[in-house]
Amino acid sequence: MSSDFRPEGPGGDRLREGEAAGDERPYPVIRQAFLYAARAVMFVFFAPAFIILVYAVVPPPVTPLMLMRVVEGHGLSKDWVQISEISPHMQRAVIAAEDGKFCTHGGFDWDAVDTAMQRMRRGGSLHGASTISMQTSKNLFLWPQRTFFRKGAEAYITVWLETLLSKRRILELYLNVIEFGPGIYGVEAAARHYFGVSAKDVTRTQAAQLAAVLPSPLTRRPGPTAYAGTIAARMNHVVLGESGPCN
Repeated sequence: MSSDFRPEGPGGDRLREGEAAGDERPYPVIRQAFLYAARAVMFVFFAPAFIILVYAVVPPPVTPLMLMRVVEGHGLSKDWVQISEISPHMQRAVIAAEDGKFCTHGGFDWDAVDTAMQRMRRGGSLHGASTISMQTSKNLFLWPQRTFFRKGAEAYITVWLETLLSKRRILELYLNVIEFGPGIYGVEAAARHYFGVSAKDVTRTQAAQLAAVLPSPLTRRPGPTAYAGTIAARMNHVVLGESGPCN
């Protein structure tokens, strides 16, 4: 008596080996590819959040822009300092120069975005709408060239940044990674390079002059310019809390 028993199919025929009822293996290659794609999407979606959580307590070791400038031959000079060791004048200067609504927005200055879009529709370039939070996102993760793809990635990372970090920490990161000149990053390195003082000893005038180079750090140098004077005047309207910015 044969022991090769196989169940019958719908038509009464014996199913071949591997085709027993309930043994379904549809498109294993496609299914595996879908799983890999889903994992990749999940990684891209959550990777910025994970890194930002690390940067909540650990100083960023290096940024993409720093690496690009090194390749371009600009060198690398940076010294991390806590925001408590950065002159209040410097904190007020960058807020006055780069993002007057830093303490009140959730990462985006929608009035500035609307103005920038109107300017672009008239044939101008898309600039002038970046907040300190957006610039911090760009400096920590992205590249400097302006493209719609980069701006989209910048906006996405900014949402995570504002969700996971305090305004104090965002400003602290910004002041430590922002470019002040060829190969010069952060307020401490900039203050020592240009004025021979530490970040905590930067004066009101020096802070305004340093902030004035931020729009074009590779070509501008601190000095008594009209723009530095404008920043110094705006600083009168920036109030810091007892425990730091926005508090």
